[in-house]
Amino acid sequence: MGKFDGLLLVSDFDDTLYDSHHRIPPRNLDALGRWIGQGGRFTVATGRAHRTFAPYVHLAPINAPVVLSNGSAIYDFQTETMLVQTLLDDRAPADFQALMAAMPSLGLETYHGEDIYVYRPNAITDAHMRKVGTDYEVRDIPDMPAPWTKAIVQQEYDVLLRAREWLEQHCPGRYEAVFSNRFYLEITHRGCTKGGMVARLLEMLHIPRENLYCVGDNQNDIPMMALSAIPFAPANCAQEVKDWGATILCHCDDGVIGDIVERLEQIYPD
Repeated sequence: MGKFDGLLLVSDFDDTLYDSHHRIPPRNLDALGRWIGQGGRFTVATGRAHRTFAPYVHLAPINAPVVLSNGSAIYDFQTETMLVQTLLDDRAPADFQALMAAMPSLGLETYHGEDIYVYRPNAITDAHMRKVGTDYEVRDIPDMPAPWTKAIVQQEYDVLLRAREWLEQHCPGRYEAVFSNRFYLEITHRGCTKGGMVARLLEMLHIPRENLYCVGDNQNDIPMMALSAIPFAPANCAQEVKDWGATILCHCDDGVIGDIVERLEQIYPD
C-alpha cells in the first residue's frame, strides 16, 4: 500500500510531459518513479494517434490505458488492446470536401486505421510530421479510405476560427473541433474529447473523479482539466488555458510533472 493508491495522474504529451527539446525531462521521470512507487496510476491523453504515439510510449512509466487521437480512442499498451475506438460521421469525406472548397488555403490530415492521408500538404503539415516522426500519403479527399478516426485542419489561427464556424454552421452536431495548438484544429466525433475519454477511463479503473489530477497546455486539454481535482498547466501553456483558470506551474522544459508530484506529496503525506 502506498500513499498514492487509488489516484490517477493524466498528462498531455507534447509540450507538457514531452518538452521542447523532444525529450522527457529527467525530473519528470524521477517524479513518476516516486508516484508509481507509492501506488499511483499514470497515463497520457494525447492528440497523437496510435501510430504517432506508439514509438514514444516507452519513454515514460505508463501504467494505465492511454487516451489517443484527442479523445477518439483508449488503448492499453500493456496488453496491446484497443479498448475504445470512435469514428467520424460517415458524411465526413463530403463535409470536408465542401470545407476545403469553401476555404482553399486549408490543409487536411485524415486518419484511417494506422494510415495518415493528407490533402494540400503545406509547411504546417511537414512540421507536424517531423515532430511526430512519421510519414503520410497525399490523396484527394474522395480517394482517402474511410471511416476516419479523426481529422486535423491546418492553417493560421484566425483562418481556423473561420473553419470551425463553417463546420458549426454547415455540419451542426456532427463534430468536436478544438485547437491542439494555434495551427491545428482537431476534429473528432461529437462528444469525443479528452475529457470524455478520461471520464470513461475513470470508470474502467474504478477511480472516483476526486482522485483524478490532470495537466495540459492547450485548449484541447481543458475538457479533461475540468474533471481534475486540481487542473494543472505548464508555464508555456496557451493563453486560453491561463484565462480558463488552470493552476500554472513551471515550464515543460523544467519538468512540470515534478512540480505536480511535489505538490501531491504535500497533499498526501505519509
